[in-house]
Amino acid sequence: MPVWHEKHLRAATRAAGVALWSWNVDTDAITMDEAAYDLWEVPKSELKITFEILSRSIHPADLERVRSAFAATRAVVGAYEIDFRVLSGGDVRWISARGQGDDADIADRIMFGIFLDVTQRKQAEEANELLAGEMSHRVKNLLTLATALTQITSRSAETKEDMVRELTSRLIALERAQELIRPVPGRKTGATLLGDLISVLLAPYDEKEASVRIRVSVPKINVGETSSTALALVIHELATNSAKYGALSISSGTLDVSCNAHGDEVAVVWTERGGPHVVAPKKLEGFGSKMVHRSMASQLGGTIAFDWSDEGVVVDLRMSKHRLAN
Repeated sequence: MPVWHEKHLRAATRAAGVALWSWNVDTDAITMDEAAYDLWEVPKSELKITFEILSRSIHPADLERVRSAFAATRAVVGAYEIDFRVLSGGDVRWISARGQGDDADIADRIMFGIFLDVTQRKQAEEANELLAGEMSHRVKNLLTLATALTQITSRSAETKEDMVRELTSRLIALERAQELIRPVPGRKTGATLLGDLISVLLAPYDEKEASVRIRVSVPKINVGETSSTALALVIHELATNSAKYGALSISSGTLDVSCNAHGDEVAVVWTERGGPHVVAPKKLEGFGSKMVHRSMASQLGGTIAFDWSDEGVVVDLRMSKHRLAN
């Protein structure tokens, strides 16, 4: 078996991204290796390190939790671990502090442990949670849409055969719409026209005998692959809500989607009329609402505003033409 020397251990810790620390339980002095100084962005001239010095970098929302955990480490039986955020310039990073509690393996009143930068792992976890939430939301929306489309079809179909044919047609149209918001890795879809995108997404809601139920009047504006996904999510969410509560929930309801562009701004106006009376929600805090606002701001460089009038909801979407083309 090979003999491990200090230089071998240090090479291993560097390769693993591990930073070392020790804590004197009597004086509260913390000693760190060079990697830990770099991780905490503490000047190496700062020879006397304490928790209070490190706490300057800890995220305010995590500070009291970390302070309490730090004070309680000696009462912890066995190994302990705590993850927390630190502020680095304008960025937020995650650090995991690990050690041994209950004075186990203590030497000369000093406890030992490691710091790890776990930012990538935390970001991946957050992305997975967001994806799981979005997928759950989409599945619920699809089930609601299937119910709404069944009700829409039953209003116009005269026989069960007609209902099966019309419902199948609408579900196929819904599948086409879902393809627009489900990008496939490695497949480049290229640009599409704004009017075509909106028309495809709204096709499942057309009534058999209501030729002007949904009107789309949009000039020829290109929508890029990235922005088409974000915009499709927004239109999909508006249509879902309309089929559940708004103009598209009854046969007499109508929807007008118009658009105009000035300079770099594209304004799309979604106008519902003839539907049931709607009441403005007190707070737009559901997952769908948050997703819509986030998509409009971060991916389309724009805003979305709702006017809950007595005649029906009017939605004003404003986007960057440059961002829309990407």
